[in-house]
Amino acid sequence: MTALIEARGLTQRFGDFTAVDDVSLHVDAGEVVGLLGANGAGKTTTIRMLLGLARPTAGEALLDGSPPTRQSRRRLGYVPQGLGLYAELTVSENLAFAAQAFGCAPAQLDGALADEADSLVASLPLGLRRQLAFLCALQHSPDVLVLDEPTSGVEPLARARLWDRIRSQADSGVGVLVTTHYMQEARQCDRLLLMSDGRLVAQGSEQDIVDGTRTVAVHADDWARLFEVLSTAGMAVNLAGRDVRVIDPDEERLRTALEQAGITATVTEVAPTIEERMTMLARG
Repeated sequence: MTALIEARGLTQRFGDFTAVDDVSLHVDAGEVVGLLGANGAGKTTTIRMLLGLARPTAGEALLDGSPPTRQSRRRLGYVPQGLGLYAELTVSENLAFAAQAFGCAPAQLDGALADEADSLVASLPLGLRRQLAFLCALQHSPDVLVLDEPTSGVEPLARARLWDRIRSQADSGVGVLVTTHYMQEARQCDRLLLMSDGRLVAQGSEQDIVDGTRTVAVHADDWARLFEVLSTAGMAVNLAGRDVRVIDPDEERLRTALEQAGITATVTEVAPTIEERMTMLARG
């Protein structure tokens, strides 16, 4: 079966800098694919090439098996990081403008957006602006949704509602490619792709992504001093409650750091997280 959207060896160079390096991926009908990575990993540049908004240096982007054209891009619904709304237009005017571009009738407004139909987008809180951007992307009934950080800056309840809509679209057969910084959202995806330094470095389930990463939780009464000691010793650390989590620890180095600081601590093996895998990739 032909993928709805596909990248084959996509590469983007800007002079001597390679922003995206030989990335291949696909999104099929009815699945939600999460594209993960730290800022600067190459996610947005990859998306722009997939949408035909940027010409790749090498490789190809395909929409239903063919390079994107002006006509075939009508099958896409896209929410960029910047939302793509016109701040000087009202809610209704933004919706009507997007509908006209795709040759469809404007979607019906309801709830809080209906109450703000005649308000300028510039006056709306971020959560409502994101709802509007999502509605603009959906109103022409696309086959593929591409969502670049669609819930960034949105409070938890609004994020949950947007994800309900994302899952509803996938259940109806729409293919969804979504980037996110929220790992709880990543767990709602059917498949995950992890980028680092422009390359696709892991893919599959959450377990597939973290495979090969090891984490221990170190607990001591003075967790703040513990964190400082281990961080100063050059270890990859973060906090989970009052536990200091150490990623891919060197056991001898950890034991020496604790002994030299006179810290009595318990060390427990714990399941690694995607964030911790991303931390180690960022450290090189």
